[in-house]
Amino acid sequence: MLSKIFFNKAIKEIPYSTQSISKDDIDEVKKVLKSNYLTQGPAIKEFTNKINSKVNSEYAIAVNSATSALHLSYKSLGLKKGDNLWTTPNTFVATSNAALFCGANVDFVDIDSKTYNLCIHKLKEKLIIANKLNKLPKIVTCVHFAGQSCQMKEIYQLSKLYNFKIVEDASHAIGGKYKDKLIGNCKYSDITIFSFHPVKIITTGEGGIAVTNNKELAQKMQMLSSHGIIRSNSKNFIRNKEIWNYVQEDLGFNYRITDIQAALGLSQLKKLDNFILKRRKIAKKYDRELANLPITIPFQHKDTESSYHLYPIRLSKESSGKNQIEVYKYLRSKGILANIHYIPVYRHKYYSSLGFKEGYCQEAENYFKETISLPLYPKLKNREFNFIIDSLKSFLNNKN
Repeated sequence: MLSKIFFNKAIKEIPYSTQSISKDDIDEVKKVLKSNYLTQGPAIKEFTNKINSKVNSEYAIAVNSATSALHLSYKSLGLKKGDNLWTTPNTFVATSNAALFCGANVDFVDIDSKTYNLCIHKLKEKLIIANKLNKLPKIVTCVHFAGQSCQMKEIYQLSKLYNFKIVEDASHAIGGKYKDKLIGNCKYSDITIFSFHPVKIITTGEGGIAVTNNKELAQKMQMLSSHGIIRSNSKNFIRNKEIWNYVQEDLGFNYRITDIQAALGLSQLKKLDNFILKRRKIAKKYDRELANLPITIPFQHKDTESSYHLYPIRLSKESSGKNQIEVYKYLRSKGILANIHYIPVYRHKYYSSLGFKEGYCQEAENYFKETISLPLYPKLKNREFNFIIDSLKSFLNNKN
């Protein structure tokens, strides 16, 4: 009891992730607050340009959340009622919810037992069956879980064979690499999404971005993000001696990001490489310290370099003598706010109402019952890290 009281007074709680905000970030936001533009101004344009330059994409549309970016991506690709979108069950619900917003049908492809990403072999099998039934997907959304890329080249090759579009949900993965190139270059996809929520790699408070190399898709997403309206001061907008300096072309949404958020994003983007370096160092420390414990540490595919948004361990009663629930409750009792990523999407109450049943994707089910995400973020202090490791070792080595 004394150790717990001392720990709580000295360190309080350790979240699984949190933002890293510095004086530089605050100063950049202050500049915008004192400027003429709080929204729809130059900071947004600068931010999108810098993102394009960083990940080597052609176009970028910054919006108020990654969920909005997913919705815009699906809409721009023509997803509609009667169409099918496939994704992984090991993701946050937004990935598939955005397809339901479009009226489409959603289905799930089980995960790989090592990477916890969408499984290539199971995707191939499902495509063969769907082709015979004339129920192929219009879009496959690949989620780069925990910051590690899916096997995009293989998925891209399948897309050419079965004629589906590809969206990369890289909400976890800005700064990560696939085949030595930064995720976001869209070499093997139509659109890539990044999230800037506070627990992600960099933050704009709330916010997200869609990047693409397709000009038509970019223009469609940009228009839809602002009510479906296009604006111009050109003579083309004088109609029958009336001034039409904006026209609604489609039924769009108010998904705009602000210059305040963009200013924070610009400042955070400067620190992206340093954030990734720190995350990888912490992950390597976890790898070393946990190597001799009866748990499975995150596997890294040779073609990828993870951004380590998450550090998910995996354990079972058979190997450790302690099950997930016992370890989770113990860590939380010590002020270590470990988390679970993810409940399979189709297990949620709403998706059950769509007809999905427990056991639909067995590997995702097995993983869900064994995973725990340990704290990982740049500001994690050595004494906090050591406390996490000591707590895990003490509990797992205690046979009582």
